[in-house]
Amino acid sequence: MKKWLLGLMLLSSFSSKAQNKINEELNTLINNSFHYFSKSKEVENSLIVAQEKLKLTEMSRNPEIEAAASYNYIMPKISFPINGKEIQFAPVNNFSSSIGTSYTLFDFGRFKTNVSKAKSELQFSKDNLEAAKHQLANQVASVYYNIVYFKKAIAIQDSIINYYKENKNFVSNKVKNGDMLELDIYNLQSSIDIEENKKIDLTASLQKQLELLEYITGVKQSNGNTFDFDVNADTFSSSGNNPEITLAKDKVAIAKQELASIKLNNKPTMGIRAGAGFRNGFVPEVEDMRFNYMAGLFLNIPIFNFGKTKQQIKLQQSLVKQAELAHESTISANKKDIAQIQIDINANTERLKNCKSQIEAGQKALMITTSRYKNGVATYLDVANAIALLQKVSLYQLQYEYQLCLSKIELCRLTGNQFWK
Repeated sequence: MKKWLLGLMLLSSFSSKAQNKINEELNTLINNSFHYFSKSKEVENSLIVAQEKLKLTEMSRNPEIEAAASYNYIMPKISFPINGKEIQFAPVNNFSSSIGTSYTLFDFGRFKTNVSKAKSELQFSKDNLEAAKHQLANQVASVYYNIVYFKKAIAIQDSIINYYKENKNFVSNKVKNGDMLELDIYNLQSSIDIEENKKIDLTASLQKQLELLEYITGVKQSNGNTFDFDVNADTFSSSGNNPEITLAKDKVAIAKQELASIKLNNKPTMGIRAGAGFRNGFVPEVEDMRFNYMAGLFLNIPIFNFGKTKQQIKLQQSLVKQAELAHESTISANKKDIAQIQIDINANTERLKNCKSQIEAGQKALMITTSRYKNGVATYLDVANAIALLQKVSLYQLQYEYQLCLSKIELCRLTGNQFWK
């Protein structure tokens, strides 16, 4: 009898020592998820896309070299008699081949703005990857300690079931001697069946969490059996590193870069063009192919587009304002969430302190009631109430430990603190 009670005491014990780190198994699982989980791979690929886009934007300033060839059949034949001789001014069979290039000399900041925008988008992709890692690490840690919770809850159920089975064996011997009623055996078996069903539910939930762990990390087993995740909550009051806030800030920067780019739509561009090749059509021998070349400047000046640019600027200004408001809302919501999670941490810490005395009282009450029951002074209902009370308090303590652990994990996510290596 003392053996199962001691087991229940050990399962319900709470450690107040701060670890300020995570165990190696959880750390390994988190790092595995970064390379295994498909969503993480998707975000990593978006970073590669942003890097390639920046390279493409930087290359847009480079000159372009193009080759062209054409043939045209032109009728009617263009010719006039001059001094009794027919002079042809254009070939019937018109051939042309050339190689040309163009280069923009002045674009009034377009290239610089586009590069800045591409860099902002690249930074967003980098921060998005970090945000995905924080979210994934939080999910892995939550699943890991979900598994710990169900393991400990199952162990509590096993202790309760073993208690009922020991009592059933004791009562069976008493019934044989005529000291107890057979009804007590039926009551004990009914209690065993009820607790076994609870264990089945917990075991099914444990299996689901193990399947989820495999889905995220590729690993289906976990050896964790304690809530050893602990951080100093007092030092985690700042949200400056929160990934969601960083992403919201990046969106503001991208929106402003887009606005700057739109404002340049009405600016002119100036550049040079040059080319060389062969073609016919030169008088007087219009059919002969001859080498030719050209070089010059070009100037493009937007004149009027019926207010399209003005409306684009107005729209983008609204989008910038929207991004700024979203950034402010994210900061405000994050501060609220941090305050609430710290309240949860403090409350669960206090609850655990109170549970210690409740556990001790419940254990003493059960031992006394069990002794009285064996001596025929107490009834089976008294024992059932005592074990139900101890079980209830033990599960409460387990839930408080579990909730405290998850709250600390969530606090790390909200403050952007990296708890893995």
